Amino acid sequence: MWLPPAAGDGTVAAGLFLDGGDAAAHGALLAAMPGCSVSFGARSRRRRVAPPGFLSLTMSVKGGSRGFVAGPVGLLAGAEEKGGQEEAEAEAEVLVAGKKAAEEVAVAEGEVLVLHEKEKEKDARAGSGAMNMTKHLWAGAVAAMVSRTVVAPLERLKLEYIVRGEQRNLFELMHAIATTQGLKGFWKGNFVNILRTAPFKAVNFYAYDTYRKQLLKWSGNEETTNLERFIAGAFAGVTATMMCIPMDTIRTRMVAPGGEALGGVIGVARHMIQTEGFFSLYKGLVPSLISMAPSGAVFYGVYDILKMAYLHSPEGKNRVLMMKQQKQGEANALDQLELGTVRTLLYGAIAGCCAEAATYPFEVVRRQLQMQVKATRMNAFATCLKIVDQGGVPALYAGLIPSLLQVLPSASISYFVYELMKIVLKVE
Repeated sequence: MWLPPAAGDGTVAAGLFLDGGDAAAHGALLAAMPGCSVSFGARSRRRRVAPPGFLSLTMSVKGGSRGFVAGPVGLLAGAEEKGGQEEAEAEAEVLVAGKKAAEEVAVAEGEVLVLHEKEKEKDARAGSGAMNMTKHLWAGAVAAMVSRTVVAPLERLKLEYIVRGEQRNLFELMHAIATTQGLKGFWKGNFVNILRTAPFKAVNFYAYDTYRKQLLKWSGNEETTNLERFIAGAFAGVTATMMCIPMDTIRTRMVAPGGEALGGVIGVARHMIQTEGFFSLYKGLVPSLISMAPSGAVFYGVYDILKMAYLHSPEGKNRVLMMKQQKQGEANALDQLELGTVRTLLYGAIAGCCAEAATYPFEVVRRQLQMQVKATRMNAFATCLKIVDQGGVPALYAGLIPSLLQVLPSASISYFVYELMKIVLKVE
C-alpha cells in the first residue's frame, strides 16, 4: 500500500495493489465506505494472466462521525491486538517460568540445606553415640580394675583350691602364702587378672544395657520385664566371654604348677600357641559359655529386680522425686545414685552371690579344662565325670566359700563403681 501526505483540503490519496481476480470486489467494498473514492489503474496487456491491479483510493480525514478514523480497524486491528496479546502472554509466561524456576531453585537450595543439616545431625549423633559407648566401656573397665584389686587376695585363694587342689583350710593356706611369698603373694597375677576382667566387665556391662534397651524397644513395654532382663544378662555374659576368654586361659596357666617357668603373659601365650595351637587359648569355651549365660542372667536379673522393687516402693518414689527436684550441680555423684550407696553395694553383693552359687560347678570344670595339655585333653562332660569320680559331688563346689567371700565385695564394689562412673562420666 502506498500512502502520500495529506492534501490541503484534508483528503489523502493512496494506492493499493490488489490481485486481479479480487480487485473489483475489494474496490466495491472500499467505495462503499464514507468519504472514499476508488479507481483502478490499467492492466498489463503483455500477460495473459490478470496481473494485480493498482487501486487508487481517496479518503477524507476531516473530523466528523463519517470521516476517516485514524487507527487500526478490521483485520489489521485484530492482528495488531492479537500480536500485542500474544506478546503480553509471552512476557507473562516468561515471568511465570522465571518465578517457577526461582521457586524451584529456592526449594532445591532448601532441600540441600535440610540434607546438610540432617547430615550434620547424623554425624553429631554418630559422634555422640561413639563417645557415649566409650564412656560406657570405661565405666565398666574402671569398675573391674577397682573391684579386682580389692579382692585379689581372695581370688588367689580361690584359684589355689581349684587349680592346685589345695587340701588345707583357709587360714592355713593364708599363712603359707604369707610366709613363703609375703603380702605381695596375695596379689600374684593381679595385673593379668585386670587385663582379663577390665575388658570383660566393660563389654559385659555395656552389652547388658544395650541388649536390655533393644529388647524393651522391640516389646514396646514401658518397663523391662524380668524375662527380658534374664535374656539380656545371658547374652551379655556370652558376648563378653567369647571376646575375653584367651586372657583368662593365660592367667589360669600362669597360676598353675609350672606356669612361673613360662614367663609372663606373652611367654605363656607364645608357649601355648607353639605347642598346642592358637585355639588352645579358647580352652574351656563351651563350659564358659554354659556357665556365663546363666551367671549373667542371674546377676543382672537379680540386681534389676531388687532395684525396681525399691524404686516402685514409697521410699524409692520419694527418693526419685527428691532427686528430680534437686538442681543440677547441687548433688554430688554419691547423692545421684538411684539406690544410694548402701543399697547399691548390698544389691550388687546379693546378685553376685546368687550368680556365683548357681554356676560354680561350671567354673570348676572350666578351670580344669584350661589346665589340660594336648596329650591328656578331655571334653567338658568327661572332665566333670572325672572330678565327681575323684572327689564326689562336693568336688564341683571346691573353693566355693572363698569364692563367695571374693564375690561379695567384688560384685558389690563392681556395680557400685560402675554406677558411680556412669554419673561421673555423664553416660547417657
